Amino acid sequence: MLIRTMSTRLLTLTAGLIFAGSAQANLIVNGGFEDNNVAAGSWAYFSADNVNGWDGDNIEIWDSYAGVASAEGSQHAELNAHPFDGSVFSIFQTFATNVGQTYDVSFFYRARSSSAEQFSFSVGSLAVLLNDHTVDAWSQYVGSFVASSTQSSIVFTTSDVSTVGNFLDGVLVTPSGAGVPEPGPLALFGVGLACLGLRRRRQTA
Repeated sequence: MLIRTMSTRLLTLTAGLIFAGSAQANLIVNGGFEDNNVAAGSWAYFSADNVNGWDGDNIEIWDSYAGVASAEGSQHAELNAHPFDGSVFSIFQTFATNVGQTYDVSFFYRARSSSAEQFSFSVGSLAVLLNDHTVDAWSQYVGSFVASSTQSSIVFTTSDVSTVGNFLDGVLVTPSGAGVPEPGPLALFGVGLACLGLRRRRQTA
């Protein structure tokens, strides 16, 4: 019974380590804009330096406002933020990279009121104008880049000065192939101990 209990605990610990590694794979902090809590069915705007992980201009954060469900989680951002400041809006985040390493990048985007909405996105060697928005569904961008510096920045910039348009959610950057990370040494050690315990229990029985 004791060996069985220890084995169960080790397997639980191992699973926790593996899932923790997966959660930590994203190099982007607060890519889903969930950290600034907004009441369900409403929206609020924040200066970017008050939104965890992000810098730049103001960011609107929505939580199911106007019936728009987020692509993931319960909140998403609107790039064209309040209030009007006479210029385009731009937000960015800088993160550590290894020179020569390939990184996968993805995010969800959607138009708020018009299929004519568009914004530009850049990171590393990628520079893309996204102008295929629809107002009734989220689209997903998926790409990759090779880092040429120990610091890389992901940047989203609106194409017009309106305060209406360009929803963004689920910003993800991971080392290529790290979407499902391999178990670390400690996790593998835990699996080994659990298997050894189960084997000894069967032999005793």
